[in-house]
Amino acid sequence: MHDSAEIGRVQASSAHTVGVVGGGQLGRMVAEAAAPLGVDVIVVDPTPGCPASRVAEQIEGGFDDRAAIEELTRRADAVTVEIELADPDALAAAAEAHDTPVHPDPETLRTIRDKLAQTRAFDEAGVPLPAYRAVDDPADLRAAVETFGEVMCKARTGGYDGRGNVPVSRDALERDEAFAERLAAVGAADGTGAVAEEFVDFERELSVIGVVGDDEVRTYPPTETIHEAEILRETLVPARTTRAVSERARSVARDVLSALDGRGVYGIELFETTDGEGLLNEVAPRPHNSGHWTIEGTVTSQFENHVRAVLGLPLGSTAPRGPTATANLLGGERLAELPASDDDGRVPVVGFETGVADDVSHDRGSNESGTDGVVLRGLDAVLAAGDAAFHWYGKREVYPLRKVGHVTVSREWKEKTGDTSESAGDSEVDTSAGGESERRGTPEAVLAAARTHTDRLQFDAES
Repeated sequence: MHDSAEIGRVQASSAHTVGVVGGGQLGRMVAEAAAPLGVDVIVVDPTPGCPASRVAEQIEGGFDDRAAIEELTRRADAVTVEIELADPDALAAAAEAHDTPVHPDPETLRTIRDKLAQTRAFDEAGVPLPAYRAVDDPADLRAAVETFGEVMCKARTGGYDGRGNVPVSRDALERDEAFAERLAAVGAADGTGAVAEEFVDFERELSVIGVVGDDEVRTYPPTETIHEAEILRETLVPARTTRAVSERARSVARDVLSALDGRGVYGIELFETTDGEGLLNEVAPRPHNSGHWTIEGTVTSQFENHVRAVLGLPLGSTAPRGPTATANLLGGERLAELPASDDDGRVPVVGFETGVADDVSHDRGSNESGTDGVVLRGLDAVLAAGDAAFHWYGKREVYPLRKVGHVTVSREWKEKTGDTSESAGDSEVDTSAGGESERRGTPEAVLAAARTHTDRLQFDAES
């Protein structure tokens, strides 16, 4: 009833429907990209009025709510996910009951959502990885530190945005209880298990957004990812690396994609080692934060290509338009000090302060309790700059280090090459001095601009 051949015969007047498990910012941006294609989106999410509900229909339900997933699958032409917490068993059962394709395949989702299963699967496929060891108890973690030295201890399930990852150094060998404490810190003290990976001496972190279509595979240019406290803060394309490293990163990404089943976008995170090799870090079976730059920075964004892929439509070009940087907007540490915050530092967002209005009314509903909240200040200056694209995720609360938006700056290449191929932008990075117009088009210039714009955005108590 929903085979790829049928879905591929899209008429201009038809309205196909993609179902998405998860209605956060990724689901929101998928829906925004789907609309111009004439594709409707329905999401399943447990949060009333989730971010995606502004642009898509929402079914309220958990990521493992079988009734909600069954309704989603019954109403959609194809189903996908924007969060790894989606239940693969529920997806598989609903897909079979309604003959609705699910992408990525539920088995792929089952493998990726378990860090140990993911690592073992890619190891068996010959994908280059850091050395690793399964950890079931404190003794296993001690043995890993004794073998590898410093390690990153990762929870097998549930980790994201740095949560569920804790570094463990040789200093822990001095206290037996330290290993149990580290397992507790990643939420693995209950016997759910963890993975210990040898610390990699890396030059930089990279990401490759890959997209698997119906008999075609494409990759976006390798992206330099800049983290702080295990949280992605900024991305930059082209990455400040060599053509050889970029080609190696894309090769590893294609090896990863060949080991997975199911169409759609995958976020593939890698380490560039000091000797120029690329080691796989993690894989996300969905559009990824490191690919947000593609909205303004490429011919076809990761979100549009995800919609195309899950419906079996031809993929769009992944060629970059020019140097592009994205800086995430995160809740600041001082939010916890505001009177309106709860014990976890959560504060309602009641609007934006602009020169046109004191707030944005669509977020006023988040403050129905009458408690104080915060406003986002500085947006006027960002919009007036003329070179920045601002994205707000529609979250009703902000707390320290929560991603609530981003700013992207994209400019033209210093020298137009006319290259619209997949590998455009993979050349050696030229940071030589030139005229002002030339310097504005360098990777360093767009990154500095994105940082400047994001620094202007500050949450403050509503006055």
